[in-house]
Amino acid sequence: MNTIRFPDGTQVPALGQGTWMMAERPAQRADELAALRAGVELGLTLIDTAEMYADGESERLVGEAIRGLREQVFLVSKAYPQNASRQQLPLACEASLKRLGTDRLDLYLLHWRGRVPLAETVEAMENLVAAGKIQRWGVSNLDTADLQELVAAGGAACATDQVLYNLTRRGPEYDLLPWLAGRSIPAMAYSPIEQGRLLTNTRLREVATALGVSPAQIALAWVLRQDHVLAIPKAGSVAHVQENRAAAEIQLSASDLAMLDAAFPRPIQPRPLEML
Repeated sequence: MNTIRFPDGTQVPALGQGTWMMAERPAQRADELAALRAGVELGLTLIDTAEMYADGESERLVGEAIRGLREQVFLVSKAYPQNASRQQLPLACEASLKRLGTDRLDLYLLHWRGRVPLAETVEAMENLVAAGKIQRWGVSNLDTADLQELVAAGGAACATDQVLYNLTRRGPEYDLLPWLAGRSIPAMAYSPIEQGRLLTNTRLREVATALGVSPAQIALAWVLRQDHVLAIPKAGSVAHVQENRAAAEIQLSASDLAMLDAAFPRPIQPRPLEML
């Protein structure tokens, strides 16, 4: 599998595992645990979660899933913007660590921008790095102007920006992705198949049929085609995570990409960053 390099040189698989909307239904817990563990075994060792997801239950699910596997996993969580202050971020981080059953995060993200000044959040993140609670930090749902402000506020150590990016949400390609790539900062793409909503598109299905794979695999392979983008799809079953893993091996031809461009046009002007 291709790998993505963070600014400090750390490499992770280009395909990870997301957990948004997991741990919400007790009847699905066993399948979700099995999926996360199977993903690690298949090399999808980056797992992304957040204190917001299922009010912390997603972190507890991940903690249970990686028990005995922690050293194999690159663990990512996110803090609410109201918890991104000098006083609150250490408390939020400690609560996440407790739910996850670990002593550190490999990457800690500001989930979206709120009222706390970015300079204060940067200071709080750097203090957590110094304390050994997190290895590195980044942001989520920040657009280009926000990132420029972040760097000006002392945030040059930002390791990533996690954003909504898929075939139907190509706005980041106009300026955000080039800005990140120019600074060797990878983007993390959440909802890379638009939570399944794009899978009925005729052109997408034509490409998938020609290659003998599923539309979801084509959509995921399209996101993974870029050197500076990693994807974090959710998979609630072992079969689903196996399907995702197979997508990482798909090579899209120039004609495949042209057909997808026709169905999902590239942005020709700046677009505001979208969120789900």
